[in-house]
Amino acid sequence: MALILWILAVLIVIYGITMIFRGRVLLGIIVIILGLLVGPGGVSIFT
Repeated sequence: MALILWILAVLIVIYGITMIFRGRVLLGIIVIILGLLVGPGGVSIFT
């Protein structure tokens, strides 16, 4: 379960970074924060 959450978090953060480069800075930052909550935060909640 932890591995799946980390992979999902990495994909979300990469998507957020690409959004920042496309000019959607605020939405990109929100997506990156969401990815950080899914990754380390989700792993600490479920384990």
